[in-house]
Amino acid sequence: MHTTAELTVDAAAIAHNTRMFSERTAGQLMAVLKADGFGHGSLAPLVLANGADWLGVTSIAEAMTLRAEAPAAPLLSWLNPLDADYEAAIRADVDLAVSSMRQLRFVAAAASRARRAARVHLHLDVGMNRDGAPRGEWAALCEMARLWQAQGSIDVVGVMGHLSSASDPTSPETDRERMIFDNGVRVARRRGLSPRIRHLAASAATLTRPDTHYELSRVGAGLYGIDPSRTVALRPALTLTAPVVSVRRVPRGSGVGYGHTYTTSSETTLALLPLGYGDGLPRTASGRAFVQLRRRRYPVVGLFSMDQIVVDVGNDGIQPGERATVFGPGTSGEPTVAEWADWAGTLEHDIVVGVGARVHRVDRRTIPAAAAASAAIPQPTGLPEPIAPPEPSGPPTSPAVPALARSTDRPTGSDRALPRRKKNCAAI
Repeated sequence: MHTTAELTVDAAAIAHNTRMFSERTAGQLMAVLKADGFGHGSLAPLVLANGADWLGVTSIAEAMTLRAEAPAAPLLSWLNPLDADYEAAIRADVDLAVSSMRQLRFVAAAASRARRAARVHLHLDVGMNRDGAPRGEWAALCEMARLWQAQGSIDVVGVMGHLSSASDPTSPETDRERMIFDNGVRVARRRGLSPRIRHLAASAATLTRPDTHYELSRVGAGLYGIDPSRTVALRPALTLTAPVVSVRRVPRGSGVGYGHTYTTSSETTLALLPLGYGDGLPRTASGRAFVQLRRRRYPVVGLFSMDQIVVDVGNDGIQPGERATVFGPGTSGEPTVAEWADWAGTLEHDIVVGVGARVHRVDRRTIPAAAAASAAIPQPTGLPEPIAPPEPSGPPTSPAVPALARSTDRPTGSDRALPRRKKNCAAI
């Protein structure tokens, strides 16, 4: 008998979802594996074996971990501070998104130390007002990038943006932001840049707005069975269960938990499960959530505690050692991640990434041996320690400095900017 809560990852579901998105997008597919694969763990070999062309994460630290799992896969990191270890990323052939002229100077300086050109994706803020270069600074950023590219420090391979309202297929914001993005690409080209990869769509737009696909779509939540647009029957990949550790009979009028926010309306049995908000269950779902035992739903009662929740199981004879399903794919009537998000007033993403480290992970994945062997090659050693450089100087005024060397052990430059694949884009 298991004595802890368990989170089971269904690799077959992730493989199915990856294949579906690979067929759905008109261009190539980037599997977004940030935040430990949205809480699902190490997935690079699995998604690459099932149709993903690129991998994407936010930080360089995450990218270096993925590089160990997939040495040859195109890999992008798009959210880094000025003092990030750009040199190590460049040496590992990690593409870098750049959102400001100041950041570009740091990347170019790191490329000089690495003696390799940095592969750069210029990031335009099309409407989110968070990451990405503001439109008023975009032309100047493109001009600076042109100068650094002429010098040989960088190779501008892409332009990227992020849509604010793609979860609503009818939102006029998507049309407006796509026009801003297209204009940004035109500005880059007028400044002498030739970005070969444009990417704007995430999961929702990949499903509902083919006009935003361009050469590459970035899909994160959808790989794990979360559809922000709620238009496609994806397969959820997580199941969270916990054992009943104790039961007790209580009379009518018994208060439960802190503040007695729940009082029993009749004599009943209360079952205790050993997980709570310390394990990622949102306390805002108190008084709303259900779990499943014996293929029947029972209410979670009282306020959630850090380490435990209480379930009113009535008179059904539930015993210690029986296992409750907190959430799962819903195929057997159990609560789903989407329901938990509704009960908590949050996003499904919040539920899956929030499951804590105390919860035991059970990894049910079956990767073909050949695919796993080809993707999971040990990481090359000898990368330099992080360097915190002084503020770099501005871009050169002429291309007099010799072009920096490029790596020869992984695809670079146009080798990674593959032509669009012909895909079956029929509705799924």
